[in-house]
Amino acid sequence: MMEMTLDLAKKIIEAAEQESKSLGIAMVIAIVNKGGNLVAVHRMDDAWLASIEIAQNKAWTSVALKTATANLADATVPSAELYGLTTTNGGKIIVFGGGIPLESDGEIIGAIGVSGSAVPNDVKVAEAGVEAFANLIKK
Repeated sequence: MMEMTLDLAKKIIEAAEQESKSLGIAMVIAIVNKGGNLVAVHRMDDAWLASIEIAQNKAWTSVALKTATANLADATVPSAELYGLTTTNGGKIIVFGGGIPLESDGEIIGAIGVSGSAVPNDVKVAEAGVEAFANLIKK
């Protein structure tokens, strides 16, 4: 099975950063491995300090729950099935977009988490990282 390496994480971050620059927004981009351990975190100049932890937690949530963080939003509102989920795991669970698992041969080998803007922009930048990852593993 493929492993998330620092070299691979740097390439994913580079692609995500290019998308962030094209949007004109400074972001924080984090990559974790399949165990949710931080492999790399990249804070662009002038990105929000709060985004460092948020990006890491988005990536961790995606690995821990094996889904994109955007998929959790509807299930965690009051009266929904997973309401209160964000109070578990020391508050690390993030239930809005910007965290996406990275899969190779049907196995999650890590995740990307992006924070620093409105949720649609975080998702767009994370998706750029996922696309770069997909292209890298094809080679």
